[in-house]
Amino acid sequence: MNKSEILVIEDEPQIRKLLEINLESNGFKTILASTGKEGLTLASSHLPDLILLDLGLPDANGHDLLKELRLWYGKAIIILSVQKTESDIVKALDNGATDYLVKPFRTGELMARIRSAIRRNNSETDSPKFAMDSLEIDFPARTVTKDGEFIKLTTTEFNLLSLLVKNEGRVLTHQFILKEIWGVGYQTETQYLRVFVGQLRKKIEENPNQPRHIITESGVGYRFQ
Repeated sequence: MNKSEILVIEDEPQIRKLLEINLESNGFKTILASTGKEGLTLASSHLPDLILLDLGLPDANGHDLLKELRLWYGKAIIILSVQKTESDIVKALDNGATDYLVKPFRTGELMARIRSAIRRNNSETDSPKFAMDSLEIDFPARTVTKDGEFIKLTTTEFNLLSLLVKNEGRVLTHQFILKEIWGVGYQTETQYLRVFVGQLRKKIEENPNQPRHIITESGVGYRFQ
């Protein structure tokens, strides 16, 4: 089986080397770039399975580089950055980042996020069915069962669950979800979204107060895992 190939775009030599060692020890093949220009060249020539992108590059604004990559690169891009304000994270996710980790990060968490993103890359996102634990979703039939029992969802609840599941492992911002489910005019209605997420958790989670699947990314959005 071929190893998944990961492009690391990071200007700090120590961090670049640390990432290379950890990625290789976890079974990944690595390509290394120290500048935005080099990263773009390697991304286009290798078409890696995933890109780790630092926003603080010496020759490029990381957000601009992310938008440029997203013009043609469709696989996962995980941001690794010291920028940790809510606005920085939301901006990166809205510009197409798959995920965002603030430096310093735990290696184990990064590897878990990478594996999740690559699974999503390799999965059939248009698969007619999804099954996990006791939950099963039939997308064409628009039905959801839990422990073999049908769960009654409203049209909006089903659309919301489908969007989250089809982006499994990826943080979706409040604005993105609101636009996709309700339309452009609802992009500031975060309380509206919170109500529907709460209703959905009550129907699919074992313990809605400690959800295992619909995870809140504080101030940013939601992730299905």
